[in-house]
Formats: sequence, structure tokens, C-alpha cells
Amino acid sequence: MSAAIRWDAVWTNVHLATLADTAGTADDYGTIRDGALAIDDGRVAWVGARRDLPARWRAETEHDGHNGWLTPGLIDCHTHLVYAGNRADEFELRVAGASYEDIAKAGGGIASTVRATRDAGEDELVAQAAVRLRQLSAEGVTTVEIKSGYGLDIANELKMLRAARRLAEMCGVKVRTTFLGAHALPPEFAGRADDYIALVCEEMLPAVADAKLADAVDAFCERIGFTPAQTARVFDAAGKHRLPVKLHADQLSDLGGGRLAAEYRGLSADHLEHASEASVRAMAEAGVAAVLLPGAFYFLRETQLPPIASLRRHGVPMAIATDCNPGTSPCTSLLLMLNMACTLFGLAPSEALAGVTRNAAKALGVGSEVGRLAPGQRADLALWDIAGPAELAYAFGANPLVARVVRGIADELK
Repeated sequence: MSAAIRWDAVWTNVHLATLADTAGTADDYGTIRDGALAIDDGRVAWVGARRDLPARWRAETEHDGHNGWLTPGLIDCHTHLVYAGNRADEFELRVAGASYEDIAKAGGGIASTVRATRDAGEDELVAQAAVRLRQLSAEGVTTVEIKSGYGLDIANELKMLRAARRLAEMCGVKVRTTFLGAHALPPEFAGRADDYIALVCEEMLPAVADAKLADAVDAFCERIGFTPAQTARVFDAAGKHRLPVKLHADQLSDLGGGRLAAEYRGLSADHLEHASEASVRAMAEAGVAAVLLPGAFYFLRETQLPPIASLRRHGVPMAIATDCNPGTSPCTSLLLMLNMACTLFGLAPSEALAGVTRNAAKALGVGSEVGRLAPGQRADLALWDIAGPAELAYAFGANPLVARVVRGIADELK
């Protein structure tokens, strides 16, 4: 007789939305009804229908899912979560008719957050960001990307990245950090954008890499940001430090950002409202994910939709994120972004859920670790009190989370 299989934990009486690759099937969620999932050493050890569980198994802990749905833990793959202050005053101006570019040119926008963030100590940044991160985790988020970009000098960029790394331990969330030194031109470099890019490439990025504080490098390639040529300099410098790149691309105009991200084999190109067919085709060929940010689209009252049909046609994975930031998307609800992705951008609920699990993992370069319910994946899960996974995108303002599971440990059970 074979020995019993022993696991740390087993979940039963659950339905599973595995988000496995379902290409060519009628089920976009990777559904397993009346399923079971086993966890060992913080990773998924077995997943399937409950009737197919091995005959002889034992577990230290058995969890009853009470007929709920298990999904991978949600992933917010584009945030600016660490910052000081807020820009509610600019919101009033925008509602009165001022544009994002008008506010930026008048000294507001990113520059105002830079001033507040430079003035704040690291502990203060951690305390303010922890509030936002806990709001995300309360909706089932287990992995989050956090960018720098409100320091714009060596000391303050490092301060932001250190704060982001500290948040991971405080809030029980896996944090991926992104160096966004090329976010905006600091006031001390007014009229000297090339000089500032030289500072980013020759001093800031090496300091960040030496401190091992970044998992990727990003830039804001836009008329009010940096040119494609300046962005390419940043990406070349990132390559010297073996750091992958991401890009704020084609949000306000078509500067070929999606194509530039593809040239550098970037992890993702984000926003993309004005991306051309050529950029989308290049992204598909290079394996670059698209990160859609409906919160910013909504908050800025944009009218130019991202090229959803083109992204589908070329098979570009579409991720969804909050873009949590003080100026254009002060949002800490990834579930709301699911609804907005469907209602504003026309995604199917299954595409939206894939966008905050499997495709969000790809956009961060961690698809082998998280984003699906599959053996070997980290056991980061979310248990929901829903009748089907489409409800996660359907009921905006609702939060049906029952339990959030991080490395196999349930940190909340309702």
C-alpha cells in the first residue's frame, strides 16, 4: 500500500477559477467546479476536481470554502502608491475645466507631489502608503508594483524605494519596486531635460541598482514628460544594470511608446490610449504586455479609448491596474477597475479578471510565480462569496472577499 500524501493545507467545498491558459476552450476562467486545492511549503501542490483527490491524503489544516470561489490573489501591476499629500485642489480645477497639461505647466501636477514627497520623511511615507496598501489588500490583492518618481533626485528616489520595500513586510503583500526617475523634470533642471536624463542614467540608476532597490525601470514618454530619444537613453542605462524596463506609453499622444517598449523587450507598455497599430503589432512580436488603466481614463475624462480590438487581434496580453496616484487616479480599489475595464473599455469580465491575475503577473515578469492556480505557483489566493467569477467585475462598490491567503496562510476569514 502506497504511503499517504501529506500536505500543509487543503481547501475543499470550493469552486476554482484557475486562470490557466484556456485558449481554444469555451471557459475563459479555467473553471473547476467542486474543486480542491492543496498547499505545501507555501506553494500550490495539487489542484483539480475534489473527486480526483488522491485516495490517501492528509493535511495539517483543512479549509472549508463554504461553496465560495477561489481565485489567484489579485495583482495590482501599476501603482504610484508611495507619495505624500494629495491633489484635491487640482481636482477642483480640473472639474472647472482645466486640463492635465494646463495644471502641469502651471507648476502643479507631478511637481506638486514632488515637493510634498521631498519634504516627508521615510517613516511618514511608509505610514501614508500603508493606509492605501491595506485598502488594496482588503480586496484580495497579494502582489503590488510600486514606482518611485516623486523624488527626482538620488536621495529622495532611494527614500521612496526603501519605503516601498518596507511596506511588503508591514502589510503582508508581495511588493515589486520600479525606479521611475524619468517621471518628470524637477524644477532645478527647468529647461535642461537632457542634463537631467544624464543624471538619471549616470548617477541615480547606478545608485538604485547598487542598493538593489528596483526590480524594473520605467519612464514617462510623453510631450509633458520625456522624448523617445531621452527614454531610450534611460533604457540603455537600465540594460547595463540588467534591469527590465516598462513604459508609460502613448497616454496623451502617439509618440510610438508601445513600439519603443517593444524594441527594448519591455515587460509592459502602460496606458496606450493613443497607441498605433504598428506599436501594438511590435508589442505582440516582442511579448510586451499592455497595462490598461481605466481609473486614469475616467478621472481625466478622456475620450480616446485604448486600441482594445487591435490588442485582441494581435494577441497582446491585457493587464488591468489602479494606477493609484494622487493626481490622475487616486484609487485604491482594484475591483472597481475590473468594472471600469468592462464598462469603459469593453472588456469581458473574464478578460478583466485575467488582467488582474495571469496577465498582471506577466506585466511584472513574475508569471512563473503568481497569477494562476497551478502546481508550483506561490499559494497566494483569494476566496470570494460569489455565485460566479463574473460578479467580481459586475458589482461595483461591492467587496465579496472572504479570505486572503498569502503563501498558504489565510490572514482573514469572515
